[in-house]
This record gives sequence, C-alpha cells and structure tokens, in this order.
Amino acid sequence: MIHPSAIIDPSAKIAEGVSIGAYAVIGEQVDIGKGTRIGSHVVIHGPVSIGENNRIFQFASLGEEPQDLSYKGEPTRLVIGDRNIIREYVSFNRGTPKGGGVTTIGSDNLFMAYVHIGHDCSVGNKNVFANSASLAGHVELGDQCILGGFSLVHQFTRVGSHAFTSMAAAINRDVPPFVIVSGNYARSFGINKVGLKRKGYEPKEIDAIFKVYKLMVRRRLTLEQINEQLEPLKVFAGVNLLVDFIAQSTRGIVK
Repeated sequence: MIHPSAIIDPSAKIAEGVSIGAYAVIGEQVDIGKGTRIGSHVVIHGPVSIGENNRIFQFASLGEEPQDLSYKGEPTRLVIGDRNIIREYVSFNRGTPKGGGVTTIGSDNLFMAYVHIGHDCSVGNKNVFANSASLAGHVELGDQCILGGFSLVHQFTRVGSHAFTSMAAAINRDVPPFVIVSGNYARSFGINKVGLKRKGYEPKEIDAIFKVYKLMVRRRLTLEQINEQLEPLKVFAGVNLLVDFIAQSTRGIVK
C-alpha cells in the first residue's frame, strides 16, 4: 500500500488502508485518515489533517506555507474532510496567524486540475471547482457551489451556498446564495433555477428566492424597504439563507 520510494516523516500518522504512491513526500505532523489514496509525487507538508477516503492525484501540493509576506514560519494548519477528489497539480496552503491559523476544506468536494485554495480559506461541502478555479486568501465558500474553469475569487470575499460562477469569472464582491455570476468583473445573471430543481427545491420556494433576488440584488433595496414584501416569504429556508447572507455582507454584493 506504501511504495518503497515514498518519503514519510516518522511523526506522520498513517491510518489503516491508506495507499501512498511512488516518490510521494509526507512531512512532519501529517495525519492521514483511513482509506485515503495518495498518488505518486504528491507533497504534503504539515501540520495537516486529512480525513477518510480522499483521493489525491499525482503532483498535488497540500499544506505548503501560505503565500503571504507577513508569514514568518508560525505553526499553522490545513484541515481536510472526507471523500474529497483532489486532482493533478492542485495546491492548498496552510493558514496564517492573522487569519485564524487554519485553512479548512470540507467533505465530498471535487477539485479539478490546477485548482488553488489560498491561506485561511473556508470551503464547505459538495462543491465543484473546475480546472484552474482559484480562491485567494481568507475566502469563505458555502456548500454545493460550482466554480467554472479559471474563476478567480478576490481575498476576503464570500461565496454563498448553491452559487454558480461561469468560466473565467473575476469575483471581487460577495456572491449571495443561489446566484449565477459571470464576467470580469463578475455581475449577477439570475439564480440557478435548474440547479435548485435538481436539488429538490419546490417551485414555490424557487419563486420566492427569485423574488428576493430581484429586490435585493438587482434593485439593491434594503431590508427596511422590502420588509412587508419579505415577511410572507420567510417561511422558506432558502429565502432566509439569502437574506441573512446579504445582511451580513461587509464587502458588498455583486450587482
């Protein structure tokens, strides 16, 4: 299960059923959960915690020092959940002290080739990153998002759950849940109705989400201005998710 050419630090913890390919390098303070498969030439520098049943393809780089000039070698971390697919040349950086010290990756995500996740990012579950999509430092991304190839997200930006970004979208403002964005700089183009239907959302809830999107994203109205229209729509969880995200935005949302 472990190729004889792999270099593994004595402090690394390798669980049952882990496979490690030729010429892989597993550094200090790396903890790998059971059933995870690591391809040839993968480099993992700790402190890193990797969950169970992940698939890490050749030439990936996980847990390298953050690309931040303020970083001075402090002991920061990378934490990865379960059942992620991490393809060729993907890179995940550890956190920085000023950003909380940890980069967090959830579970059941697909990271296609050349994806980069910067320091102090928080990535949720069941997201899809197409080839070369990248998050700068301190980005927060929810669950079940799809990032098109070459999408770029500016540091300190948030992307809400179920959002969809087109190919090469340049995102410098927060993207609310359910919203489709495209362009450089990215603008909104409705909500992902097809994706919501596939995920089991009822037509009435999709219509309610779209109504709030038109009021708060397209028309830029405030909560105070739409309070009466919003009240009967609060029975839907998706509406509350969208409203709360916009209300908490400090960077501003895409137009």
